[in-house]
Amino acid sequence: MNLPYLFAKRYLFSKKSVNAINIISGISIVGVLVSSAALIILLSSFNGMENLILSMSSQFAPEIKIEPRQGKLFDPNHPGIQALKKDSNVINYTEVLQEKVLLQYENRQYIGTIKGIQGNSIDHQAKDSLISNGDYNLMQDSIPYAVIGAGVQANLGVSIHTGLSRIDIYSPRKGVKNSANPADEFNIRSIQPTGIFKNQQDFDNLVVTPISFAQEVLGEFNRISAIEFYVKDKKNLETFKNNLQTQLGDNFVVKNREEQNPTLYKNVRVERWAVYFILTLISIIALFNIVGSLTMLVLDKKEDMNILKNIGADNSMIQKIFFYEGLMISLIGCVSGLVIGYIFCFLQINYGIIKVEEGANMLIDSYPIALRLSDFIIVFFTITSIAGLIAYFSSKISVSELNKLEATD
Repeated sequence: MNLPYLFAKRYLFSKKSVNAINIISGISIVGVLVSSAALIILLSSFNGMENLILSMSSQFAPEIKIEPRQGKLFDPNHPGIQALKKDSNVINYTEVLQEKVLLQYENRQYIGTIKGIQGNSIDHQAKDSLISNGDYNLMQDSIPYAVIGAGVQANLGVSIHTGLSRIDIYSPRKGVKNSANPADEFNIRSIQPTGIFKNQQDFDNLVVTPISFAQEVLGEFNRISAIEFYVKDKKNLETFKNNLQTQLGDNFVVKNREEQNPTLYKNVRVERWAVYFILTLISIIALFNIVGSLTMLVLDKKEDMNILKNIGADNSMIQKIFFYEGLMISLIGCVSGLVIGYIFCFLQINYGIIKVEEGANMLIDSYPIALRLSDFIIVFFTITSIAGLIAYFSSKISVSELNKLEATD
């Protein structure tokens, strides 16, 4: 029989001689509860925002991207690259030609990036999820069209509904310098935009066109900037990437989505854990209510402790009683907080009880939440570990002070 546990359980749920001790114990439980619930809600909300941001990025970013290790362009006639076109695991493949260009619309100019791709290679991704206005259409009746980023549209003031809006694209002509006619130093082509991408940093400055049009603008017909593709086997994507890197050699870099945009992924994770540690520090302050609760309880049960000592209990046993008391406070508060946090997140996911301010965001109606089992485990061990340490040292100090009081009596 675990006597310290039985005493601790009795002291926790029984009425104390001083009513303030019950109040302080209740406050301690509430403090742990609020800390646990706040942590799980915060982590889940960051999960939701992380999923939203990364999903927006991944809608346009391919699963695998091949780039040259040195320079901007490369010849795609490598045996390993050519084999990809016939690989049954590759479901979507496009060669990409991308470079910065000068854009002009009426009297406005803007430095953007032209991205030429093959055919409608991202149609399955773009039609519903990427376009905020207009249509995703790059080629119709052998006539090239463009889809522009929100940043390009905002800076140039392009209207895609007039049917007459054409953007002039300027790119330096290779090998031509100090010409008598400055216009001869540039390749100039015009194209009509048919759609506008949603506001997203990764493609705000893009003008997506068929690769044949980009080749004319940039004067590059034999080299490309990258190769982008999607694969069927998502589970073994990393293995496929590593094997492809080995096959292509050191002249190429094979990147997954995270490696294509490392700053975005790093920032999302750093922000999440930074806020987690800040809230954990705040939780530690709330958990110190356990110190007051145990101190008051030790004083209230002074006579009981004397009786226990007279019948053979030592300081270690008495200390365990108050340690278990503090541990139970933390466990009850933590589990209750996790349950409340889960209920709140469930309601937010299914009913969107907290809405995004109208007009502040076109992408979502309510704040996104995503539950992860690992977060519940992390919060449980964080709160109980900290509370356990506080309860251990608090019980040790309180029993020590109790012995001093007995010595002076």
